[in-house]
Amino acid sequence: MTSNEQGAATAALVRTGLRGAAILAAGLLFSSNAAAGFYNDGKVLLTGGVVTIDGAGGGGITPWATISGYGTRDGINGGLHYTYAYLPNYSLNSYGGTVGFYDRVELSYTRSTLPTGSTFDTVGLVADILPGVVGDTGIQPFNTTIEMDVFGAKVRLFGDAVYTSDSLIPQVAIGGFYKDNKNKELLHTLQAAKAKDWEAYVAITKVYFPISTLVSITGRYTAANQTGLTGFGYKDRTAGGDGGSDKKKELRLEVSIATLVAKNTAFGAEYAQHGDFLDGVGVNLNGLGTAGILSAVADLDLDSLGLVSTKNLEKALTQHEDDWYDLFFAYAPNKRISFVVAYAMLGNITLTPDQHGFYLSTHLTF
Repeated sequence: MTSNEQGAATAALVRTGLRGAAILAAGLLFSSNAAAGFYNDGKVLLTGGVVTIDGAGGGGITPWATISGYGTRDGINGGLHYTYAYLPNYSLNSYGGTVGFYDRVELSYTRSTLPTGSTFDTVGLVADILPGVVGDTGIQPFNTTIEMDVFGAKVRLFGDAVYTSDSLIPQVAIGGFYKDNKNKELLHTLQAAKAKDWEAYVAITKVYFPISTLVSITGRYTAANQTGLTGFGYKDRTAGGDGGSDKKKELRLEVSIATLVAKNTAFGAEYAQHGDFLDGVGVNLNGLGTAGILSAVADLDLDSLGLVSTKNLEKALTQHEDDWYDLFFAYAPNKRISFVVAYAMLGNITLTPDQHGFYLSTHLTF
C-alpha cells in the first residue's frame, strides 16, 4: 500500500470512528431508558457557548474551552446547529450536530456549503475562450458551490470557566478538526496544496462574574485558507513552478470577548487570525498562470466580449485573504434554543474584496 493509500485509509478510519461515536451518542440520548440515566442540562444559560462555523462549542468563528451544550460532569448533552451568512459574493450554509460527554469531551460534525455567486465567473469565461488549453477548472458555468465536511473533537484538560469565579485559573481545552473539501479541481485551480487536512488548537476561557465578562484565547495550528473553504497551504503548479513547499502549518491567534448583560443575553466581539498562503497568488489553468493567461488573451478584445478589461484582468485573477472579525449578539430564551446575530467583517475572500455582512446562527440542545 502506498503512502497516499495509507493516508486515505487513516482518514477514512477517523471519519468512520467519529460518525460512529456521534451516532452512538445520539442513540443514547434518544433512548428513553438511556436518557433517564445519562441526559443532563445542569449548566447555566449560555455557559456552553454557541457553535462556531466549524461546529465546535464557542463563539461564531473561534472555539472556546467550554464543552458544547448544558451537560455537567454528571451527564451527556447534545445539540443541532445551523448558520447562515450573507455576504456580497457568498452565502454560507453550515449545519451539523455536537455531543458533550460529562463536561469533559465534545464531538462534532458540520457540513458547510458555500455558493460563490459571481466570484469565479471571470476565471470560467477566460477558460471558455481558451479551448484546448484549459482542462477541468472545477468551476461551474454560473454558480460554483464549495462543500466541506468538518469532524471535530475537544477535551477539557483542567480548570472551570464558570463555577470558580473566585479563582484566576481558567478552563483549558485542546481540540482538533479534520476537514474534507469536496472541490479538488477548484482547489487545484486556486493553487491550494491540499483538499483535506487536520487542525489542532488550545483554548483558554474564563468568565469573570464580577464584571460579567467572558474572555477566551485560542491558538490554532493550521494551514487552512479561508478556514479550509479554499483548501490548505499553497503549491505552485504553473509552468516553471517547482511544486515546492505546501506551506506547512502555523500557529494563529483567535480571541473572543463577551459581556453578559442578562443571564440569557450577551454582546461580544471576536478576532481570528488568517494565513497568507494564497495572498497575492494567481489562479492556475492547466499549468497556465496569470502571466500566461494575460499573454494568451493579449490579442483578444475582452471588453467587446463582455469580460473584464485586459487592464484589470490580472487583479481579477489574483487572490487575497484577510483576518476575520465579528460583532455578535447572543440570546437564549431557554436551554433548548439559542440565537446569534452577528456582523462579520471578513475582508478579502479569494478573488473578491470587501466581504462584510450579517450572519444568523441557531443552536438546538437536547
